[in-house]
Amino acid sequence: MPRFSANLSMLYPDRNFLDRFAAAASDGFAAVEYVGAYDHPTDLIVELLAQHGLVQALFNFPAGLWQSGERGLAGLPGREAEFRESIATAIRYAQATKCTRLNCLAGILPAGVARAEAETVLVANLRLAAAALAENGIQLLLEPINPRDMPGYLVNSSADFERIAALVDHPNLWLQYDFYHMQVVQGDLVSGFLRLQERIAHVQVADHPGRHEPGTGEINFGYVFSALDRSGYRGWVGAEYRPLAGTSEGLGWFVPFRPVQPAK
Repeated sequence: MPRFSANLSMLYPDRNFLDRFAAAASDGFAAVEYVGAYDHPTDLIVELLAQHGLVQALFNFPAGLWQSGERGLAGLPGREAEFRESIATAIRYAQATKCTRLNCLAGILPAGVARAEAETVLVANLRLAAAALAENGIQLLLEPINPRDMPGYLVNSSADFERIAALVDHPNLWLQYDFYHMQVVQGDLVSGFLRLQERIAHVQVADHPGRHEPGTGEINFGYVFSALDRSGYRGWVGAEYRPLAGTSEGLGWFVPFRPVQPAK
């Protein structure tokens, strides 16, 4: 049975970020993930995880100036020193929260920069991060994100990941396979997952169109979840979607997979 992680950057949008841990646990999630919690001290995040019996499944490297539209530092020429600092910061938070998977956002191609130049920087930074994380027992993930939702993003498809990974040439670079992004870019979801399964360290789900909860769009998640089971996938499945109504009210899709009944 798939194990689901609540993405606290998207679920429970009506609550303060720190209050979302309790909400996820109450709804029966066993783990959480999010973009990052770098605005909060590690001790506070560790306390929330312990208080609510949650596993920290995943979070991202520091992504730069998020409010200004930046979506990662790894492929930004001239920001290499900042990226190196972000590796150390991410490792510190991962060690504190016992998180063994970190996602590195490639970034949006800056104006006036050739894609080849940005990819050269991306490859060098990923190689550096992969080695640093491997020394600490942490997997480095790279996620393709569709260019419709995030124009200019440097890694859009599984083919992009494979090409970049071949250039990085380090065993500690893994694919984060988001079924929503893959549906927008390439389709053939289950076949794509199965072909790359040995390189996939984390999965995320949202339906399409709209990026809402499973069951609201065109993706056959009954088939997808069954395929994950049949494949032997044992990683977390991140629920990373925009709730169509309230988060708790829209969890009908999750009921068959709840590890425990939530306390009410």
